[in-house]
Amino acid sequence: MNVLKDILYKVPIDAVAGHTGIAIAKIEFDSRKIIENDVFVAIRGTLSDGHDFIEKAIHNGAVCVVCDQLPEVQVEGVTYIQVLDTQEALAVMAANYYGAPSENLQLVGVTGTNGKTTIATLLYQLFHKAGYKVGLLSTVKIMVDTTEYPATHTTPDSLTINSYLKLMSEAGVEYCFMEVSSHGIHQKRTLGLQFVGGVFTNLSHDHLDYHSSFAEYRDVKKLFFDQLPATAFALVNVDDKNGPFMLQNTKAKQYTYALKSYASYRGQLLENSLGGLLLKLNDHEVWTRLIGSFNAYNLTAIFGTAELLGLETLETLRLLSDLESVSGRFQYLISGEKITAIVDYAHTPDALKNVLETINDIRTKNETLITVVGCGGDRDKTKRPVMGGIAAKLSDKVIYTSDNPRTEQPEQIISDIEKGVAPQDYRKTLTITDREQAIKTACQLAAPNDIILIAGKGHETYQEVNGERTHFNDYEIVKTYLQKLNK
Repeated sequence: MNVLKDILYKVPIDAVAGHTGIAIAKIEFDSRKIIENDVFVAIRGTLSDGHDFIEKAIHNGAVCVVCDQLPEVQVEGVTYIQVLDTQEALAVMAANYYGAPSENLQLVGVTGTNGKTTIATLLYQLFHKAGYKVGLLSTVKIMVDTTEYPATHTTPDSLTINSYLKLMSEAGVEYCFMEVSSHGIHQKRTLGLQFVGGVFTNLSHDHLDYHSSFAEYRDVKKLFFDQLPATAFALVNVDDKNGPFMLQNTKAKQYTYALKSYASYRGQLLENSLGGLLLKLNDHEVWTRLIGSFNAYNLTAIFGTAELLGLETLETLRLLSDLESVSGRFQYLISGEKITAIVDYAHTPDALKNVLETINDIRTKNETLITVVGCGGDRDKTKRPVMGGIAAKLSDKVIYTSDNPRTEQPEQIISDIEKGVAPQDYRKTLTITDREQAIKTACQLAAPNDIILIAGKGHETYQEVNGERTHFNDYEIVKTYLQKLNK
């Protein structure tokens, strides 16, 4: 059992009604999970308000309620803690409850629109290959040394983050690499964590269904760097105009990386093919199995991060050449008919543009490029026509299809996508609502040496329709249909 007053250490408190010397079992922000002697933290969410469930939490056994507004009727024997911000309180309490595990690790956060998963995952790979015990908190999976756990959010809630960091600490993990999303920063899930470094990748159109404007999205990202301590490092991409902005007001030591600008860590793309990349990193040449100019940025960031964490330069370069691509990030296969299929998570306009430009850079133009793409339902609608226009402009043929329509009609989503297609590109486009059928059609349209890009879902293994998830894996499906063509 933990004592409530210890869990409240460093939590800004406005008022207390009751005793803080009581023993508590655990902390919850979901009233349905409350059992005897728990603390209930009432969070005001986008869909529901935890303050509406205080009575239910007490009925289920809560002995303490943390809220920003005290209820009019208070139950005898229950301690009420009034705070200004319950999300902030939850983050600090979670760190206290699990014994501040981030302080026992070298924790590095990676934020930005594109590249977070690749950089965090490849840093995990690199340090693991270097012989260290490593942790990973990513969109794709969570790793506690070599034990894998499923991931449900880019940045989990504060309790989940700290519970995994506690497991890492107990397992002797030395380094942990963590994706930090704008949602996670805005909802203060990362408060109470001790970061030794932060990496900024880039900023482009995304999550405007959640943030009121691009400026707010940018400013939320900047908050992460504002909160870094003076002992940490901040490594930002200065080829992105928002990179220098992230460094304003940060107390952390400032470092930069770039391919086009002067920077602390400078990358130069020497060769780019389906076989890999030849890069020059601060005057050192290295060959890697990764593909595309966007990965040149990712590798430059990884090189800089590894050096800032103390890895020896030649060892880092050796390990970079041994890194393997991340699931659903420019993941490709070549069929017996010499058809190349590429599966990528590109679900923002900038990411889709990067992938298509990379393919166009490395192909000879004799091959036909067929793109299968959609946009998710119940998400930012403004990016749909932008992505539709990019796909049509940079591909020879495009099939617009479903991508997790959720509660929206797939046909309406596709209609929104098509609004961005330039008149001269209409002839290139097809509409097939069923995603599997769309992938099958792309395979049937492809001739030997052609390239198929399936964009949007990447590593995801499900399709979500009206709240129900059914198994769906782009890579599995395209592999199956290409194998059928070979027979």
